[in-house]
Amino acid sequence: MLEIGTKAPEFTLPDQNGQMHKLSDYRGQKVILYFYPKDMTSGCTSQACNFRDRYPQFQEKGAVVLGVSKDTVESHKRFEEKQGLPFTLLSDTELEVITAYDVRKIGKDGKPTKSLIRSTYLIDENGLIIKAFGGVKAKDNAAQMLDALEE
Repeated sequence: MLEIGTKAPEFTLPDQNGQMHKLSDYRGQKVILYFYPKDMTSGCTSQACNFRDRYPQFQEKGAVVLGVSKDTVESHKRFEEKQGLPFTLLSDTELEVITAYDVRKIGKDGKPTKSLIRSTYLIDENGLIIKAFGGVKAKDNAAQMLDALEE
């Protein structure tokens, strides 16, 4: 995990509609950047739907929700449509952002794998990491992040 108080690494990734997003596009807003393993799996669906169900509360607090996985734009689009997700899903098929945010699992050989650790960062309006949670529980993550916004 990256350290609290450090500048969040900049990125440019496509969303579920193929539109490009940069972290710097969200300056002036708090950003919940959550990393999840795979679209359409039970844990990831639970996590996404909890963010969906609490999305109005995140909006009230001025926070943007961005989900990131290594799945394709097309997979994200199907996931968004099937679950009625109101927030942005970003596709990191090259694992560049997943690597930059230090959320890749480490294999027995000590090298990073293609898998990732379910993790969430809260980034402030100036692009600084103010909270970092690794190994989060899918069903609890949205509530955890609402609590983090209160602190």
